[in-house]
Amino acid sequence: MIPGSHMEGVSVDSDNSSLEQDLDNVNISIIDSSLIAHLKTDSVAAKLSSSAAIDTSDYEYILGVGDVLSIGVWDHPELTIPAAVQRTAEFDGFRIQSDGTITYAYAANVKAAGRTIRQLHWVLRQELGKVIANPQLDLKVVGFRSQKAYITGEVNKPGTQPITEIPLTLIDAINAAGGLSERADWRTVTFSRNDKTEIIKLDDFYTKGDISQNRLLQHGDIIHVNRTDNQKVFVLGDVIKAGSIEINRYGLSLAEAISDVGGLNERTANANGIFVLRKRAPNEEGIIADVYQLNAQNTVAFVLADQFKLQPRDIVYVTTAPVARWNRLLSQLVPTVSALESISTIQAQESLF
Repeated sequence: MIPGSHMEGVSVDSDNSSLEQDLDNVNISIIDSSLIAHLKTDSVAAKLSSSAAIDTSDYEYILGVGDVLSIGVWDHPELTIPAAVQRTAEFDGFRIQSDGTITYAYAANVKAAGRTIRQLHWVLRQELGKVIANPQLDLKVVGFRSQKAYITGEVNKPGTQPITEIPLTLIDAINAAGGLSERADWRTVTFSRNDKTEIIKLDDFYTKGDISQNRLLQHGDIIHVNRTDNQKVFVLGDVIKAGSIEINRYGLSLAEAISDVGGLNERTANANGIFVLRKRAPNEEGIIADVYQLNAQNTVAFVLADQFKLQPRDIVYVTTAPVARWNRLLSQLVPTVSALESISTIQAQESLF
C-alpha cells in the first residue's frame, strides 16, 4: 500500500528461485588495487601474445585484365614508344586485353594475366630472342587496373584502393582512405573476403600493438568501418543526470563516466553502492555477467575509478543511501497523512451539526 515500495513484475508471493540461480552465475568483484593490477596484467599478456608481422618478403603482384604495361628494349628504339609531353606512360602502354593477352612486336598474343612481372619478362625475352640476340627488356606496370579493395563506412574518403606491386594491408588502406572519421568505431572493423566475414580488433592494434589484427589485402576484399552507435555505457541510479555516454578512441574510465553525468547526488547517493554491470559472452563456466563494486567513501577509490576502464554496453548503477530512501518514503507519506487528517477534521465538524 506504500507508494514506491515495490516494483511491477516481481510479486512477494512469486517464486524467485530463477532469480537466485541467475545470481549464482554472476561474478562479483570489488574494485581495488589488486583488481586494477590484474586487469593490467591481462592487457599486457594479450599484447605479448600477439603474432608476428605480415611477411611480405615473397610478395609478387599478379597481372590481370586491364593492367597497363610499359615495355622497352635496350638499343632498339624502334621497339620503344618515345616519351611525349602530352601523353602519359599509361596512355602509351600496352593494356592486357579481355582474353588476358598482350601483343608486342615479334610477340603476338602473349598470355599476361595470371603471371607475375618476372614470369612475363622471361616469356617476352624468349619470344624476342628469336629475332634479337640477347634482348634486354625493361618491363613494368604503369597502370594498376585489375585489382582493388573496397573501403566503406566511417572513413574520410570511402571508395576503392588499388592492389599494386607494393603490398597493401588493412591498416594501409584505412590510412589511404583518409583515416577514420569522428563518428567511426575505433574498436572494431568488419573485414570480408569471399564468403567469410570476421571482426578485426582495431583497438588492439593501436593500443596494444597486436599486429596479428592486420591483414594483407587481396582483390575483392571489403573493409567496413562502423559508427560508434554501440560504443556506449549507461549511467543510471542516483546521479545528477542519468543517461548514456559514448566511448571515444581514448577509452572511458569509471570516474569520467560519473563526472560526465554531473557526478553523484551528494545528498542521497550511497557512495558504497557504485556498481558496474558487464555482460559476458557464453562460456563453459556458466558465468553470464560480471559485477564490480566501488566503495567511493574512501578518497583513494576515485583514483581506482579513474584506472578502471569501461567497456561498451557496461551499465553503471549508483544506489540510494538507506536514510535517503527513508526520507523519500516520508515525503510520500506526509501528504497522505495530512490529507487523512483534513478529511477527519471535516467529518468531525459535520457530525457536530
